[in-house]
Amino acid sequence: MKCVDAPLLRQCDLDLILRAEAIEREDAKEAGAIGYMARAIIQATMPHSDPGTGEFRRRNGNYTLVMLAPSDIGLPYGSIPRLVLSWISTEAVRTKEPTVVLGDTLSSFMRELDLVPTGGRWGTITRLRNQMQRLFSTSISCTYDGDKNWANPGFRIADETHLWWHPKDPDQLDLWQSTVTLGSRFFRELVDHPVPVDMRALKALRRSPMALDLYCWLTGADYGRDRDFKARFPYSLHRVLTAYTQARAYIVEDGLLIKPSRTHIQR
Repeated sequence: MKCVDAPLLRQCDLDLILRAEAIEREDAKEAGAIGYMARAIIQATMPHSDPGTGEFRRRNGNYTLVMLAPSDIGLPYGSIPRLVLSWISTEAVRTKEPTVVLGDTLSSFMRELDLVPTGGRWGTITRLRNQMQRLFSTSISCTYDGDKNWANPGFRIADETHLWWHPKDPDQLDLWQSTVTLGSRFFRELVDHPVPVDMRALKALRRSPMALDLYCWLTGADYGRDRDFKARFPYSLHRVLTAYTQARAYIVEDGLLIKPSRTHIQR
């Protein structure tokens, strides 16, 4: 896919192109980069920006995702919780254990997410901790309302979370390991129906929550579009197709045309 004509490539676009070339040279299995995401959160996705309330609802056809969080904590949004969830999900599928160890230090965990530790109110350390608190405090309801069938499974992403990291000293080793124990329903859904992704592609697209959603969505989930979504859609799709060249998706006058494509993960 050709790059959009511009006088100068932005650094983030150049980074994406270089990562995409690496993905093309070696498939995910050979690179040890196969990851997994939960089907329930691909069919309808988390907020892209702060919804400002303790409840968020997204509908995709007959499927509705409702997320609830304590009002003093708030709902997860943006790229960080998506990256965290993909890493947590991958570890749970790999180990077949609901309790996931997050690493010996905050810095080592952030490296797994391709995040550079920075301090301050708007630094990555503060934002990561805040989004993890939001993600692991959230309850989710998934409703399917068809012509003849109605189902409403609900779950918490985490039953128990322990974060022992030191934000002011991200390289300090902790006496206790930071862990997340996934909720039993979420863990079973994840292990029984994992959606494979290329973790290199997720990291390459990490600057855009919409691009992350589109990449996962192209594995088969649908996505309802509003005016803001349409405005950002072409650029996000361009970035996804740069990282996932096998996807045959095209913007047409009435929407999006998707043709049968080779999956990004070869088994």
